[in-house]
Amino acid sequence: MGKFEDWTAATHRESGQTVCYAFTRAQSSSPVLLGRGQVVLTVTERPSIRDSVAIEAGYAFPPNTTVTVQVDRTGLDFFTDQRNAFARDGKAAVAVLQKGARAIARFPGPKDAEVTDTFSLRGFGAAYAAIVKTCPPQKS
Repeated sequence: MGKFEDWTAATHRESGQTVCYAFTRAQSSSPVLLGRGQVVLTVTERPSIRDSVAIEAGYAFPPNTTVTVQVDRTGLDFFTDQRNAFARDGKAAVAVLQKGARAIARFPGPKDAEVTDTFSLRGFGAAYAAIVKTCPPQKS
């Protein structure tokens, strides 16, 4: 689909269906962790599952970790599963992301240090519109 400022929109096939997603990589991460994988914020649209918002953290979270992502002045609750954090309410998260300038995720890191990742939201609205157009909701 293409590049939309700091976001990229793309598709792939999964079980014979087209899946659309928009993503951006963290602009900054603190502290720098050796061996940490990519840090990516993604919104995914599947025919039957809409507005799945996730952050790939680049390392495994301790069990039962919760994460707050701050978008401007709004806090979003995320739960974790292994190396990913997922928005508890994807639809609400997308609405906030569309209005924001940046998202700041704070995670528990190794040795009880807090890890902070900052994501630009420039281009999110256009990238999101592209994935929703290409992967519309499944008709009931």
